[in-house]
Order: sequence, then structure tokens, then C-alpha cells
Amino acid sequence: MSDATTSSADVDLVLIERHQGVVVVQLNRREEMNALSTQMMDRLIDVLRDLDSDPAVGAVVIAGHDNVFVAGADIKGMARRTVADVLAASASRFWMRLREIEVPLVAAVSGYAFGGGCELALACDLVVASETTVFSQAEIKVGIMPGGGGTQRLARTLGKHVAMELVLTGRPVKAEEARGLGFVNRVVGPAEWRSGAIELAREVAAGPPLATRLAKRAVLAADEGPIQLGMLAERKLMELAFACEDRVEGMNAFVERRDPRWSGR
Repeated sequence: MSDATTSSADVDLVLIERHQGVVVVQLNRREEMNALSTQMMDRLIDVLRDLDSDPAVGAVVIAGHDNVFVAGADIKGMARRTVADVLAASASRFWMRLREIEVPLVAAVSGYAFGGGCELALACDLVVASETTVFSQAEIKVGIMPGGGGTQRLARTLGKHVAMELVLTGRPVKAEEARGLGFVNRVVGPAEWRSGAIELAREVAAGPPLATRLAKRAVLAADEGPIQLGMLAERKLMELAFACEDRVEGMNAFVERRDPRWSGR
């Protein structure tokens, strides 16, 4: 696309591409099927934190490749680890740090999204998937279980019994079934998964920046806690949004029947 610029710093791990308020972060361990190595996770968090602090960024797309989003964790590396290694690993910190990113995250998924790849898609705020996508929480097949939030997010999204089946069997779930189950927003053609995710991200980025981030916090509060605390969090976040200059601009634009001009203040 003509409005995109590419930076290939650390090309072995991620590619960064800007699209007028939307940034695409492409995972780039193609030969390893984008397996989530420690180095990949550390690099991804560093990039996301930088983008999170950039007021020009309204949404971030996390993308893989045509044939694979993320095929799971780095099993070759994990096979040699001891329990002590696992306890000392940074993987658990990666998932908690990912939860702290405030800019909306859109997963652009095509091909395999297995294990940690399924968890990464679930950890994003929105998911656009090619009709060729196959999700699987497949850890049980190699003698372990999910460790990046898969059991928790699947149970909250799908309910106990469906989540239990997917976690205990590791069976694959195609994109259309995933949409029916509620953890994919849009299913698109094989050539449209990336552009479709950018389009959705642009819809999000076109909104008022502060209110969008506050709304994301409120939805996460509903997803992660009891409704009483969620309602309290929502009210406080709405009051913060009401204090923003963008609230005045948005309401005036509505009354005056014109498009709002968001300032991010």
C-alpha cells in the first residue's frame, strides 16, 4: 500500500509497518513457523510498549504469514528445560506484560494458530482470520497444558464445557467454527486476512484515542472480574472519558452534523 513504510530493524524477529494511525507488527520467524521463542516474546513486548506510548498509534495489528500465525511455543527449546528453567523463564511475564498494553490489538491470523499462537490471538482485543485458519490449544498433545492464559480466556469466552473439550483434546477448530464460538470477529478470504485486519484496526483507530483506550480497559474489567467490580470500573472510566476534550468535540460534532476532529486530549 502506498501509505506504508517498513522498518527492518531486527528483521529476524519482527517487521514493523505503518499505515496512517495503524501499525502492523509482523512476526517473522518463518522457518520456525513463528514459534514463540524467548527472544521473539521479548522483542514483541519491547515493540508493543514503544507503540503503546506513541500518541500517533491508534491500533496495532499483530500478524503472521499466509500459512502460519504462530505454530506454538518453541518446543525444541522447551524439551530440554527443567522445572527450575520453566520457573525462571520470562514467558509468564510476557503474557502479563501483553495484558498491560493499552492500545487496541488486532490479531491478523492465517494458517496455523496452535498452542501459544492460539493464546496470542485470544490475548488480542479483536481477531480477523482467514478462512484457512486452524486454531488449536494443542499443548496436551506434547504432555503439558496451556500456560499463556489459554485455559482462562477460553473458559471465559466459550464456557466451561467447550473450553474443557478444546484444552483436554487439543482438537483443531477452523475459522468459521471459531467465529461461531465467539473468539473470532471476522472471517475473510485467503488473500484478505491482512488487509481485513488493517481495515478493522483503522475503524478502531478512527475513534477518540483516550476514550478508546478507556473503553478497552472497561471491557477487560468485565472479562476478568465479577460484574460488581466491572460496573464500578466502567463508571470510573466513563467519568474519565467525560472529562476529555474529545468528549466535547464529539458531542458538538454530533449536534452540528459533522465529522469529529479528535485531538487525543
